[in-house]
Amino acid sequence: MSARGVFVTGTDTDAGKTTASAALLHALRASGLRAVGMKPLASGCTRDADGRWRNDDALALQAASMPRPDYDDVNPFALPLPLAPEFAARDAGVIVGMEPILAAHARLAAQSDFVLVEGVGGWLAPLTATLDQVDLVRALKVPVVLVVGMRLGCLNHTRLSVRAIIDDGVRLAGWIATEVDPHMARRDENFEALCQRLPAPCLGRLRWSDRPDPATMAHELCTTGLMGG
Repeated sequence: MSARGVFVTGTDTDAGKTTASAALLHALRASGLRAVGMKPLASGCTRDADGRWRNDDALALQAASMPRPDYDDVNPFALPLPLAPEFAARDAGVIVGMEPILAAHARLAAQSDFVLVEGVGGWLAPLTATLDQVDLVRALKVPVVLVVGMRLGCLNHTRLSVRAIIDDGVRLAGWIATEVDPHMARRDENFEALCQRLPAPCLGRLRWSDRPDPATMAHELCTTGLMGG
């Protein structure tokens, strides 16, 4: 049986994708699955003690995974500058292609029951000048989970994102609300408005924390709807 999986996107940059993804990995593991995370492209990296480029988001996914995968499989393309991947890759002289990503994903799938792939920025943020995130989702044949950063403007951003995902012909498996703004007015009302309007189930609501702990936040998520796809 091949590994199941999901692609995690967000309503925008800093919507809380990595925190939600790490929490989701912990929740999947708590249900008895071997779950691993992947960040195919990551821009904004620093060198480790051995001089290798490493990204904090990719490291967080690696830490939340079990079994613990090799970093190069979690993050095949580690791009130094904190720019959109298309520009970060160009500046680094790196040619981003689908084949290394799919090969790394296959290795992760071979050692796990579930592979969570975290995208970049929002749904329409391009991977390269010729590749969009939907191209990767179609190649992996996985559904999408949308992370909604709860802040002013989230109703518009979320509904536009959902419309784009559906128009691209891929399945929206659910969404996760992340409270990224502790000062957001009418937070509960915005959340309820989204629950009423979105055509996919809410998998959970991650409350604001200045020190988010994905393992603890995992208890706020429901993974039942992801088990079949």
